[in-house]
Amino acid sequence: MEGEVLRDDQWERLREFVPGGRKGKRGPRSDGRLFLDALLWLARSGGRWRDLPEKFGPYQTAKRRYYRWVEQGVIDRIFEAVSDDPDIEWLAIDATVIRAQAQAAGARGKKGGAQAQALGRSRGGFGTKIHAVVDALGLPIRFILGPGQQNDMAPACDLIRGIPAGKVLADRAYDADSLHDLIYEQGGEPVIPPRRHRKYQHHYDRIAYKQRWGIEGFFAKLKQWRRIATRYDKLAANFLGFVKLASIMLWLK
Repeated sequence: MEGEVLRDDQWERLREFVPGGRKGKRGPRSDGRLFLDALLWLARSGGRWRDLPEKFGPYQTAKRRYYRWVEQGVIDRIFEAVSDDPDIEWLAIDATVIRAQAQAAGARGKKGGAQAQALGRSRGGFGTKIHAVVDALGLPIRFILGPGQQNDMAPACDLIRGIPAGKVLADRAYDADSLHDLIYEQGGEPVIPPRRHRKYQHHYDRIAYKQRWGIEGFFAKLKQWRRIATRYDKLAANFLGFVKLASIMLWLK
């Protein structure tokens, strides 16, 4: 299956960020590259942990190691390392809803319940909303997860804060004074169509707005990974880990 294993050049880029595991008499007891290949297989196929092919070792071991990586922020650090040089001529922000299967529900009370795990019910059903910002090449820079019914504008300022882009592209759902003000404060230009109910219909760069295809193209590529196109993970952090894993592969492609 395409994208199932790392190429040599991709592994060379990632190996310095991969924990080596415990060392035995004959060297490391865990193979970091094989483990990443196992995660890619899961993300691309959408298979269950117990369906992991035998060549990747016991699925229980891989599952525990993945949860440990998420808890320790290993995948976060890898994503930050590969995405540290974005093209910020312009940014595009948007959100997409991911349907969640029944097994994604039921997080224990101490985990905060459905809302805390970015699960909620919208017109499209039970699911999670991925809020994302991409650079001028359509490569992802940041993500925020929210419940399916969350307003697109809710996390928008947090998505772009601290990124001084030349232009910020978004559809009219993001036409809010708070976002406009933040973009101007950071030295950028908002390229956002005005809402129809606005008394003053501001102008925007219609030519630049056509570049908003970058965020739509990113979501289309992201949903080619079956474990992301449908959510099975109970915890938001575990689901976000697979989102970032797929995004890492887009940066390394």
